[in-house]
Amino acid sequence: MRRVRYEVSGGPAVLFIEEAPVPEPGPGELLVRAEAVGVTLPAVRKVREGAKPVPLGGEVAGTVAAVGEGVTGFAVGDRVTGLSFSHAYAELALIHHAMASAIPEWATGVDAVALVRSGLVARGAYEAGRPHPGDAVLVTAAASAVGTLALQYAKAGGASRVVAAVSSADKTEFVRALGADEVVLYGDESWGDPVDIVIDGVGGELLSPAVRALAPGGRLVAFSSGGGTIDAYELLIRSASVIGFQMAAIARGKPEVYARWLDELWELHRNRTLRPRVFAEIPLAEAARAHEIIESRRNLGKVVLVP
Repeated sequence: MRRVRYEVSGGPAVLFIEEAPVPEPGPGELLVRAEAVGVTLPAVRKVREGAKPVPLGGEVAGTVAAVGEGVTGFAVGDRVTGLSFSHAYAELALIHHAMASAIPEWATGVDAVALVRSGLVARGAYEAGRPHPGDAVLVTAAASAVGTLALQYAKAGGASRVVAAVSSADKTEFVRALGADEVVLYGDESWGDPVDIVIDGVGGELLSPAVRALAPGGRLVAFSSGGGTIDAYELLIRSASVIGFQMAAIARGKPEVYARWLDELWELHRNRTLRPRVFAEIPLAEAARAHEIIESRRNLGKVVLVP
């Protein structure tokens, strides 16, 4: 089978296609023949950091080709989506059955990788902010796969004002079409009137302006892998709080909540309350181009690899 690897030799990492043996599913694992692979920011950052090459994990959607010992709830021929923590950029990938979920008959594999993980993270991060009807909400990385869905969750949840923070002005019309009432740029001196909740998917240097955007008693929800430092004094003078959110904690610790959110997610997509956006479908062999799009912040929605 074909899969993507990368190498580092003193300069920028190089992604390339290699032939590899088909992996054998271990206990509890599904072998999935991929229809679509979602490109995630953590995977892009792994390559950019130039660390020792590791398997590129990510979202995979496709058809179960084989099952490992102890698998329950899935069989060969089922269509599923889930996170692969081994080689996701491949024609066949391994997913643990606890991290897999069924794809409805009416949905495509591209639908699944655009909606499921990003939608669950968006829903979870929004809920972590303890929203109340009438709150004002600001979303960073608002044109990203998670950001586009977080905007829509906030709008559907009764926010009085939804603010999209983006990297460039050319994304303004795109995020307004998704429900943003206001648009601010990362480099703006002010992000406008204070908000009750900031949903931050960027981290790093954006944490400081994100905290300054909070109203008294406001909540910043951080779910990015970008890290960063927050000035405690800025929190103090606003009586504000920072909440870390990780979807894996819900999937492992609250499986009944995870299952309920997943069912609701597909229903919201089917009735078009949630409309995931796919920026590009790119052949597996052009994974480097997919990474470059995300690195340059050009994407408006999800970038998907199609084996």
